[in-house]
Amino acid sequence: MIAALGLLLGIVVGLLFTPDVPLGLEPYLPIAVVAALDAVFGGLRAFLDGIFDDKVFVVSFVSNVVIAAAIVYLGDKLGVGGQLSTGVIVVLGIRIFSNVAAIRRHLFHA
Repeated sequence: MIAALGLLLGIVVGLLFTPDVPLGLEPYLPIAVVAALDAVFGGLRAFLDGIFDDKVFVVSFVSNVVIAAAIVYLGDKLGVGGQLSTGVIVVLGIRIFSNVAAIRRHLFHA
């Protein structure tokens, strides 16, 4: 519940203040957002399954963002940033849809 409130608060603050992202970090922001969403949906799924652990959630959240950004950074340095960005988005997207499907099954029994 705290994570959902924090996410909502972050969205509202971002919309109100419209922060500027430095040009050097712009390629990593979408990847970080998708990685964070993966952790949030995974945490929600764990909560509904009754196995949520706040320490695991925080470690998952931070590590997802850091690892995804590191992969894209490495791809940029190797000259294949676009391909690795696409790969990261595909993998995290599959995980997000898998978690959302499990949440839907849990909530609607369908």
